[in-house]
Amino acid sequence: MSALLDQDLQSLQEVRSLMQRAKAAQLAFKTFSQEQVDRVVAAMAEAGFKASERLARQAVEETKYGKVADKIIKNQFATRDLYESLKALKTVGIIREDAKKKIIEIAEPMGVVAAIVPTTNPTSTAMFKCLISVKARNAVVVSPHPRAKECTLAAVHVMRTAAESAGAPPDLCLCLSLPSQEGTNELMRHRDTAVILATGGTGLVRAAYSAGKPAYGVGPGNVPVYIDRSADIPKAVADAVAGKTFDWGTLCSSEQALVVDAPVADRVLEELHKQKAYFLNDSEADKVAKALVTPDFRINAEMVGQSPQRIAAAAGFSVPDDTRVLVARLAGVGKPYPLSMEKLAPVLALYVEDGWQKGCDRCIELLNFGGRGHTLAIHCQERDLILQFGLQKPAFRIIVNSPAAIGAVGYTTDLDPSMTLGCGSYGGNITSDNIGPVHLMNIKRVAWETKPLAKPRDTGAWRPAVAVEARGRNEFPYQKALS
Repeated sequence: MSALLDQDLQSLQEVRSLMQRAKAAQLAFKTFSQEQVDRVVAAMAEAGFKASERLARQAVEETKYGKVADKIIKNQFATRDLYESLKALKTVGIIREDAKKKIIEIAEPMGVVAAIVPTTNPTSTAMFKCLISVKARNAVVVSPHPRAKECTLAAVHVMRTAAESAGAPPDLCLCLSLPSQEGTNELMRHRDTAVILATGGTGLVRAAYSAGKPAYGVGPGNVPVYIDRSADIPKAVADAVAGKTFDWGTLCSSEQALVVDAPVADRVLEELHKQKAYFLNDSEADKVAKALVTPDFRINAEMVGQSPQRIAAAAGFSVPDDTRVLVARLAGVGKPYPLSMEKLAPVLALYVEDGWQKGCDRCIELLNFGGRGHTLAIHCQERDLILQFGLQKPAFRIIVNSPAAIGAVGYTTDLDPSMTLGCGSYGGNITSDNIGPVHLMNIKRVAWETKPLAKPRDTGAWRPAVAVEARGRNEFPYQKALS
């Protein structure tokens, strides 16, 4: 028997063993009260927050992706910020009552969650998925990326031991120590898997949706940033560079292309220089494209989450030591322009368009090239224009006057904090939401009769009345902030 085959068999056996243990733990945990569940979740969040720096260092050391300082922020966000957003959420017993409609809603856990974790955000995503699973009274089995196995195991161990110390069953949070493609497939298809929570590439998401289980798979992002003539230009550029360089671009919501309104193009270029952007000439842009993008049009895994200096060196030239981001001005979108695709690295495409309508068209073009349904950012002071972008763009997160990378996950906005961002039907996903505990529980509904069958319905003439008055009640809540 070959070593590879033996490893695959061991991985399959480990999945079956962990699933058996997780199922037993979940059956016990589902009987916990809301107070008991919340005590467990609080202990997990606190332990994860305290371990943020250690886990960040371990993740960078193992994967060679990103920055320690930014991974610390991710870990803190996926524990402290997440906990603050979900601590008051009811997930046990009666969670809502509607006296008028005579409906009572009751929360029911799903069971065992199969959680697939990427190599770009391994520890933060692992802790995030453990917390939202446990908050909904589920058990979770995590499948790490082989490149991030040890740091993911360490993160799940923090969650597991904290949960157990707070009274949870010992096997509520488990992680594969022998990850493999075969093991991940077995985990997703296992008879005791209740739901799949998959974060990763397009292939993984497709595998999750074809596993025969309920699944939340999230798609890639190719996030355009439109900078309008009305924008606060210094802030807009600073935000875009901050988002693109955060953890060296490893978030799927990170900025990928700047689409600049022509009248402010010179000011944007000036601010990019101030933000230590390096502008690639045509030859350098071609070299970077070849270093970043493989012949079969995939991102080179060795270039993900690397510094501008390392990317430039791999491309055969050098940039100043203080360079934060590489910028390539492009004439189009698509395969003839490889740098117009999603780049999980500090490289930005740049377009200049005359007027917001042309800028809008370019943003749509970028979203259609690998980012449908994900995220778009706009820097603008005109409310009506912002709403036009919201109405017209095939993106489900429109981030206004904030870094896209961290605004989309809820760090600089009041969107639900999440490390798993749905792209809706546009991106081949089942939801466009920021995934959280509410997506990992079933809702029972107890409904009393309100329209007795004994009383015949009026069978006479009927004409539908359009609810004109209701439209007037939908006021725009952020009008003052944007005026």
